[in-house]
Amino acid sequence: MESLLFALSAYALPIAIGLLSLIAITAWAPRSAADSSVALKFRALHELDGPLSTAQAARGIEAQPQQSFIDTKRSEAGFWLLIEPLKGNDTEPSVIELPSRHAVDVACWNAVSLEPLGRGQQNSALGAIRSVKSGFAISLGAAEALQPLLCRVHSVGPARLTAIQWPASELQVSAQEFTHNEGLLTGGLVVLALFVLVTALINRTATYLLFATWLLLNLRVAALSAGWDGEWLGHTVPQDILWAGRALTMALYYTVTITLFKTLFADDLEQVGNSGAMRVAQWTCLPLVVASLLIPYGQFLPVIWVATGISTGLLVYLLVRILLKTRSRVAMWYGSSIVITLFASVYEVVSAALGLQALIGTVNSVTAALSSSLLASLAIAEQMRQEHVERMAVQAELAHTYEAMPIGLFTLDTYGNFVSANPALRRMLADDVLKPGSRAWQRHFSEGAWMQLLSMVHQRSDGELELKGLPQGDNAAVRRYLVKATLARDKIEGSLQDVTEKSRATEDLQFMANNDALTKVLNRRGIEKVLTHAMQQISGNRPLALAYLDLDRFKLINDLYGHAAGDEVLQQVCKRISDMLSGGMQIGRVGGDEFIIVLPDTRIPLASVICQGVVACIRATPYRIKDKAFTVRASVGLIDVDAGVQIKDAVSAADRACRQAKAGGGHNGLVVYEKNAEAFRQHEAELALVERFSTNSATEGLFLEMQPIMSLNAPHDSLNFEVLLRMRDTNGQRIPTDRVISAGEASGHMGVIDRWVLSTTLAWLNSNASKLQSTRFICVNLSGASLNDETFMQDVFAMLAQNIHITGRLCLEITESVALHDLENTRRFIDKIRSYGAKVALDDFGAGYTSFSYLKVLSADLLKIDGSFIVNMNKHPANIAIVEAIVSLARNLGMKTIAEWAEDNATVQTLAEIGVDYVQGFAVARPRIPEQMLEAQSSASFIEDEALRRITERLGKADDELLQVSLFDANRPRNMH
Repeated sequence: MESLLFALSAYALPIAIGLLSLIAITAWAPRSAADSSVALKFRALHELDGPLSTAQAARGIEAQPQQSFIDTKRSEAGFWLLIEPLKGNDTEPSVIELPSRHAVDVACWNAVSLEPLGRGQQNSALGAIRSVKSGFAISLGAAEALQPLLCRVHSVGPARLTAIQWPASELQVSAQEFTHNEGLLTGGLVVLALFVLVTALINRTATYLLFATWLLLNLRVAALSAGWDGEWLGHTVPQDILWAGRALTMALYYTVTITLFKTLFADDLEQVGNSGAMRVAQWTCLPLVVASLLIPYGQFLPVIWVATGISTGLLVYLLVRILLKTRSRVAMWYGSSIVITLFASVYEVVSAALGLQALIGTVNSVTAALSSSLLASLAIAEQMRQEHVERMAVQAELAHTYEAMPIGLFTLDTYGNFVSANPALRRMLADDVLKPGSRAWQRHFSEGAWMQLLSMVHQRSDGELELKGLPQGDNAAVRRYLVKATLARDKIEGSLQDVTEKSRATEDLQFMANNDALTKVLNRRGIEKVLTHAMQQISGNRPLALAYLDLDRFKLINDLYGHAAGDEVLQQVCKRISDMLSGGMQIGRVGGDEFIIVLPDTRIPLASVICQGVVACIRATPYRIKDKAFTVRASVGLIDVDAGVQIKDAVSAADRACRQAKAGGGHNGLVVYEKNAEAFRQHEAELALVERFSTNSATEGLFLEMQPIMSLNAPHDSLNFEVLLRMRDTNGQRIPTDRVISAGEASGHMGVIDRWVLSTTLAWLNSNASKLQSTRFICVNLSGASLNDETFMQDVFAMLAQNIHITGRLCLEITESVALHDLENTRRFIDKIRSYGAKVALDDFGAGYTSFSYLKVLSADLLKIDGSFIVNMNKHPANIAIVEAIVSLARNLGMKTIAEWAEDNATVQTLAEIGVDYVQGFAVARPRIPEQMLEAQSSASFIEDEALRRITERLGKADDELLQVSLFDANRPRNMH
């Protein structure tokens, strides 16, 4: 019986009511009586040139033709109508209705006597005029008293003016039907909106709240279309609010419709694309709302018409795409709703814009509004059904996942007892975890685990914690678990994952990330972390020392005995060093045989003692590898780190001190830089130069000096010199050249400097070529970094090609070490340079290991003998023998020789005696500014020492007696070696 009653009430009765309603609409007679209204023709006069008086209008309107209607075309100027009523029923007075909902002010006069009959506005009426439905009505009185009417109508918007004559009783019935339809639409939609609003509040769903708002706006738009928007819930809307409200209502309806569409079909729109077009439609909403408040109603209508037309097409297009792609029933119902709404809106827009007579009456407007709202409700209901189905499916899936999840899931009460646990958690902890006596969290984890968990969930909502479990047996290993938990509704919900292996692997990875795989001491990353932390703790009472250690000539062990032997030695070295350190001192390997030692809370005196001990410990006893023993020495640079110093600067300073110790500049392999040491200032100056060379002002402050190179065969016949780079800082003080070159190479901008030197030299030579007639060659030194830069080399070739007329006087110097670095590339470069007519000199010759062997490959013009053989050569007969051998070799290969660093007269005389061709050094002249070079006749002109001047005079006379061919004569044959 219960099922029968439910089926009758829930299914049979609603179906019967629906069928009966359908029959009533289609077959039963309507309640209203027959309609005997008559549409009247009238004459119309438009006040195009300004307001007219009643008499002027009466005279002017007689010439106008009769017509059934007139469209105002949104004109807000007045229209005069001459209406001639028809004779009606003698027993019932007649009424003429002016039904335009856009009319705001109507005044009528007797067309014969011009006596006023009355005046009506939306909220008030006088005389024979009253508000009826959405327009006005004029009572005519008795049939025999019918006289032509002269009426003036003022309207706002796209009004169509018509005149309909009614029997008074029938108009009253029509007005009642109008009010009935208004109540039907208002009541139905308000009830539906309230239902949706309650649903939204109960379910806390913003979509339903948005839909309730759309229903109410749909009601207002339907009321506007039907002409009863002057009332709201039985109350009259004030006239000053009504017109502004109409524009705002349309703009808000447009906005909410697009917003509801985007909300309902957010996921579907992602699938079909066209998100850009939808965003454009959304961006038009707020401007339309603002425009509705600022623009007059008549001017706003075309704007909303255009926006409605474009948006209608866009929404219909997107709906079709969604239906074709997703086959969504929500889209189907909502599409039907929006099609009805948009069709009614578009039809009204087209009717108003084109002046078509409306075909849809009041009842149809009500039907369209109700139908669209009901169909939209079906769309919402379908979406609710789908969400319910999805929610049930998700709940089922969650239940299955909870049981099958390989990660333990649990719920705890606030006392730390298990309330629920999935199978995975029971397998991890114990099968009886939910049984009385075994439910306590603390029973399964190490001491303090419950307080840690409780603290975590109260401090943050998404925390995680790694805990140690209690051994499950006597010999069982301790397991580690990762706990993620949150506090929810006075319960702790969380997950438990066995991360024992992962935790061990993570520890190994962390060790590998911060420690050297070979020696097990910290690597560069690890020691930099330690150094960073130590530098943050620097204060007046917490000093910090930093040592940079380099093993001397350790590469020989690898080269001679293999890397396996070298690796074992490194391991033993690190152990010795580690045993020497205490407290928070740490060592890190930052290179093959380079280490950093961080000594926090250690002042320089104590750090020096420790470092001396480290150096002594390293070399104290040999390192035994199988049957071999190795002795290793170390050099250490130690610095006192000041607060505010950057890590890279501190390491760089310590490295500099280590290099100084390695070069023999320290005591027992140790060099110490204390605070404010000169080395620090030099290093800071070098770093400032590096930074400066990295900017666009790299060449600012650079200038050139020139040092004469004197011929020992004919001292007074030629003016040759070497171009030397110089630089001044911003205060005008000179910067040591070696610092400039070091900074240029460190910054990677040495090519910029060399390019400036070469281009400046060529420009100066171009400008002063006529004053340098006795100049045979001008030496310009190129750095090794620049010669390894292919772009720089191409720039050199380009500059030589542009200055081909003077390149014969240019001599580019290449150091021996650079030449040996890439012999084939150097040979190609020299051949290319010489093809432009320039000369090439090999600088620092004799300082390398294989100088003689490569000379047969490189066809250079000059050899510049390294200055270490020249300085005080008379005190070292071996140096004289070496220089003499170099001279003989160069002569046999067709090259000339230059001796650098000649600092006294005896050296110059010895060089001349053994056959050196040119000499350069302070004995002849110190570097000069370019202007002084232009004033000299020869390099010998700069000699100030009288004894040396006499030597050069004798050399000149000897040269006159011996006929020699200069290497740099213009027509000399080329040496093709």
